[in-house]
Amino acid sequence: MDPEQVSTSARIAAFVRAHHATHDDPKIFDDHLAIQLFSDDDLAMFSSNLARALQFFDPERAAQCPDQASALAAFMRAQSGPITLTRARYAEDALQAAIGQGVRQYVILGAGLDTFIFRRPDLMAHLHVFEIDHPGTQGFKRRRLAELGWPIPANAHFLPVDFTRQGLPEALASTGYERAALTFISWLGVTYYLAREVVFDVLRAMAGLAPEGSAIIFDYLDADAFVSEHTATRVARMQEATRRAGEPMITGFEPATLAVDLASLGLRLVENLSPADLEARYFAGRTDGFHAFEQIHFARVEVA
Repeated sequence: MDPEQVSTSARIAAFVRAHHATHDDPKIFDDHLAIQLFSDDDLAMFSSNLARALQFFDPERAAQCPDQASALAAFMRAQSGPITLTRARYAEDALQAAIGQGVRQYVILGAGLDTFIFRRPDLMAHLHVFEIDHPGTQGFKRRRLAELGWPIPANAHFLPVDFTRQGLPEALASTGYERAALTFISWLGVTYYLAREVVFDVLRAMAGLAPEGSAIIFDYLDADAFVSEHTATRVARMQEATRRAGEPMITGFEPATLAVDLASLGLRLVENLSPADLEARYFAGRTDGFHAFEQIHFARVEVA
C-alpha cells in the first residue's frame, strides 16, 4: 500500500455508520459523528457508488428499487451494514464491560475513521486509547479532524504504522503504552485477508503485549465459507467483490476447534458468537431488512 494511500474500505465503513445513524431506527450502532468526517461531495460520491453496487451484490433487490435512495438503503441493509454495525457495537459493548473489570488501555488496530475518542467521553475518562493504522489513512483522518477543529484528547495516541516495516510491539514501545496495564485490543475486519499462520502470529504477538486477563476481539469467516457448495450467497458475492478489488479473502476458521487453536497461543476463548447468536442479539424484531451476515463470527479472547 502506498504510504499516502487512504483506505477505501475504512472510508466506506465510516460512511455506513454515518448513513445508519441518520436514516435508520432503532440504531444498531449510533455513530452520530461519522457524517461530519465527509464533505458534501464525498457523501454524494459514496451514495452514488454504493447504490449502484447493489446491482452486483443483490440484482433481485436492485430491480425493486426505483431510485438511488432506496437502492442505497437496500445495499446498507443487505450487505455492508450488518457486518460493520454489529462489530462496532460488539467492540464497544465488550470494552465498556472490560473497563468495569479494570481495563485502562484500548488499542484499536486498523482504526480507520473511528470516532470513539470524541463520541464516548464517558469511557475515555478511564482509558488511554492507541489508534493504529496505515500512515496514509491516519494522515487523512488527522487532516480532516484539524479541518473540523476537533481537539485531540490528551489520552488519545495516534500511531501510523506500516506493518511491512514495523511490528506492533515496536510501534507501541514508542508511546506511553504500559505492558503491565490491563488492555483491550480490537482487531476487526482483517483476519479474512491474511494467511492462517499470519493471523496466529499476530494474535500471539498481541498475547505477549498485555498481562493476564487482557482482552482481544476479532471477527472471522467460518471455514465453510471457502467450500463452494457451502458458501452462502451473500458471502460468495462479498468474496468475489474483494477478489475483483485485489484484496481476496483467503482464510476462515472452524468455530468448533477455535478454542484449542487459541489455547496454543496463550489465549482463552471467552465468547464465540455465531450468526444465529448475532441475529438474536442485534436484529431480533427488526422489520427493515437487517439480518446477521451468514458465516461471520465474532470472538472475544483473554490472555491466559
